[in-house]
Amino acid sequence: MPTSSHSRAGVASVCAAALTLSGLLLTGMATAQTAAAADPAGYPNVRINEVTSSNSDTVELYNAGSAAVSISGWKMSDDSFSPQSFSPSSGTIPAGGFVTFDSPKGLGDADKLVIYTSGGTVVDRVEWATGRAKPAMARCGGDGNGAWVTTTSSSTFGAPNAAGCPSSVPAASRVRLNEVSSNGSDTVELYNDGTSAISIGGWKYVDGDASHSPASVSSSTGATSIPAGGYLTFDSTIGLGDNDSVFLIDAGGNSIDSATWAADGAKPSYERCANAIGRFRTAVTATPGAQNSCSGNTGGDGDGGGDGDGGPEAGELLGGGGSLTSGCTPEAPSGTGSAPSSALAWPGGLDVTIADNVCAFTTSTGTEGRDLSGLAFDPAHPSVLWAAKNKNWLYKLVKSNGKWIPDATWSATGKQIRFAGGSGEPDAEGLTVGGNGHIYVTSERDNTDKEAPKNTIMEFDPASTGSTLSPIHQWDMTAQFPQLDTGSKDDANLGFEGVGYVPDSWLTANGWTDPRTGTAYNPAAYPLHGSGLFFAGLEWDGSLHVYGLNSDGTYTTFGSIPTGKASVMDVTFDNGTQRLVATCDNTCGGTHTFMKVNASGALVPDVTYTKPAVMPTDNLEGFALAPASTCVSGFREAVWSDDGVYGFGAGSSSYGHALYSGSFPC
Repeated sequence: MPTSSHSRAGVASVCAAALTLSGLLLTGMATAQTAAAADPAGYPNVRINEVTSSNSDTVELYNAGSAAVSISGWKMSDDSFSPQSFSPSSGTIPAGGFVTFDSPKGLGDADKLVIYTSGGTVVDRVEWATGRAKPAMARCGGDGNGAWVTTTSSSTFGAPNAAGCPSSVPAASRVRLNEVSSNGSDTVELYNDGTSAISIGGWKYVDGDASHSPASVSSSTGATSIPAGGYLTFDSTIGLGDNDSVFLIDAGGNSIDSATWAADGAKPSYERCANAIGRFRTAVTATPGAQNSCSGNTGGDGDGGGDGDGGPEAGELLGGGGSLTSGCTPEAPSGTGSAPSSALAWPGGLDVTIADNVCAFTTSTGTEGRDLSGLAFDPAHPSVLWAAKNKNWLYKLVKSNGKWIPDATWSATGKQIRFAGGSGEPDAEGLTVGGNGHIYVTSERDNTDKEAPKNTIMEFDPASTGSTLSPIHQWDMTAQFPQLDTGSKDDANLGFEGVGYVPDSWLTANGWTDPRTGTAYNPAAYPLHGSGLFFAGLEWDGSLHVYGLNSDGTYTTFGSIPTGKASVMDVTFDNGTQRLVATCDNTCGGTHTFMKVNASGALVPDVTYTKPAVMPTDNLEGFALAPASTCVSGFREAVWSDDGVYGFGAGSSSYGHALYSGSFPC
């Protein structure tokens, strides 16, 4: 569509009453038409999320926005009938909510589904080849935002799609619409988030004008494929409007991805934040052919919004306050460095809430209230957050009135942990939840002998009773790090920090190369290791050390991996982004590096984000992302722990607090 006639509502008013079996046709210039109904605020956030061409031909819509959207008067069409009214399960979709309806005229084995507002604006569109919508075709990797995939089990209408999604998506589905501009050039950017090059031969795209036929994707450089981790751009030959859509279709006639924006939402561009995996929002700076800038925040609904002053929003640090309890002594951070120049701004919400009570983690072996370090959500119980305290304590935390507090049904004061045989006081730094639901904790030394390193990983059964826990298994890797054994407590304190459990299914699906063999990782070659590997972060040099923890008490070493960071304080595998995240505290300016498997099978840094700007640059040693199943309004919780509970210092609302809660895109 020419940039001089960009209003989708205008097209709808010109085209009203020209409905045929082939769709909405432009029959002539109307001189006097009834104005089309105004599109509801936030309509670009409504996405087709799941559809089946079996039985009742059910369709599911999802609202990825932060406010409810009315779908009163909306219509749908397919390849064989013009827009028809449908009867949704609700006339309004709440933020982060679902609405379902059965197609009024059925859906074919190979078909196309288009959703329109009451004013005729195209909201979303999905196409599928024969059999691809059986049992259903659904967005996988995030409701409203993930790739279109044929589900492997029964449909999940009215609920998150994750339960029906395969463990990995087809290679072509890793290609994402990453950035779109309707600012003259009408440039579209594709990004390949996979581990192998993807041919785009025969691929097509179309905009939200129902009179347009799909056009071929023709790269501005002549490229016919997108390399792993690479970009491809093309200029739309059919134009893109001020409020419009782009729908990407593969050579087989299946939808790959889509984006919809309201008036001026794609000026200067409409970009995913985080790059390749996050929700779309209006960009501050267009970056076609390169990583999205994701700077500032001008709204996630493509409405060109913001805070109304023409600039990015600043965000707020909320909550906190309270007087220090007896013995609680915050500690100022030291050794603060700068974030790397390549780091991008935090892609989630700008506001952060202090999420604990003041001096909440004082213990008998840590009365100063400091030292809460590693954090990990429980994937099987996403309302549970596990936390490790350096002074040999383990906490099971639950949310209450917006704060993370100890679960009184497990222990209202936390449980002490010991080394094997019930000895010592582990300097517990990091933790992760294994595939068996057990808690794996790293320790870099025994606090009863701080000059000697003791780099271990311990396995605890959270179902064990009593106020003190001893490990079921313990693996001691101390001998691998002689540089830490100097007789200095400072050197001994630079050992294992965070640890992350990474499932074998992800390593194999992404083609990780086994460093021991130089060939594709084969879990069956290590029969005692369970269902995944453990990546332990070493504070000494920021490297990750990979282990198979065997059931007989032995371990297999898979070498070390550089993260590009000076230090690593926490490690977490995030299924939502399909990335391993290495966190560095104030040493690196408070940053998070998301790592992926590249085309050569190596685990490498993909992108680094800073912490939210409103947070203090402290010893933020713990970081956890809530499972994607918890997504609401396109975001999920991110939690940080301040080891020194210093915040912004004495007199600030953050002084004496350990936990901060923010948001991250789904």
